[in-house]
Amino acid sequence: MLAVFDKSVAKSPEALQSPHSETISALKGGALGQHFASVHPSAVTVNLGSSGLLAYSLDRQNPLLPRLFAVVDDIFCLFQGHIENVALLKQQYGLSKTATEVIIVIEAYRTLRDRGPYPADQVMRDISGKFAFVLFDSSCKTAFLASDVDGSVPFFWGSDSEGNLVLSDDAEVVKKGCGKSFAPFPKGCFFTSSGGLRSYEHPLNEVKPVPRVDSSGQVCGATFKVDAESKKESSMPRVGSAANWSSQY
Repeated sequence: MLAVFDKSVAKSPEALQSPHSETISALKGGALGQHFASVHPSAVTVNLGSSGLLAYSLDRQNPLLPRLFAVVDDIFCLFQGHIENVALLKQQYGLSKTATEVIIVIEAYRTLRDRGPYPADQVMRDISGKFAFVLFDSSCKTAFLASDVDGSVPFFWGSDSEGNLVLSDDAEVVKKGCGKSFAPFPKGCFFTSSGGLRSYEHPLNEVKPVPRVDSSGQVCGATFKVDAESKKESSMPRVGSAANWSSQY
């Protein structure tokens, strides 16, 4: 799978950007989308206009970690992996028995967006399994992405030459667009357009970048680790209009 978001939707963290990286503009002329299609001939590309693009292929996928794609009410979602507590989540969100994992993720996001009763980290912790996903809400130009607590699904992110955010399960595709300005997406974390990167496994701890160094000794982006020493201030429960997750969280 591949997602490229314009920096106006999801700006890549500065720590991902390497000063010695040979990057390209992943969105200009659909460059990275075309490259993805060339290495995955059966790929389907979804043009998100000025917001970016999504692409996916069922080619060479792990049967234990399948890729899924769905669109519901202008919410686009790429999902890879499987959710273990599917039956429980279907019941929790009032979904039909035929609902797939990608539909569960969309419904979880929609619940958050529309003033759900739980904070985002709690909703993420409720999802048990091996997964990574990328979601885009075109109604409010919001991106939401996450990986499971064990990092079971290959998932990488990086920054192109213009600071746009690139995500894929294929490290070589990310390297093509981002050069050395990329890293594995941190496990047990989620990223939102408005709130940036946060840990849902350890929601009270800060997530901090740790510089990566390649074999030639050059800094190439950063990995992000939960800082066990730093604690965030606890917040009051969200109420009223401030509870709108998509703009406030």
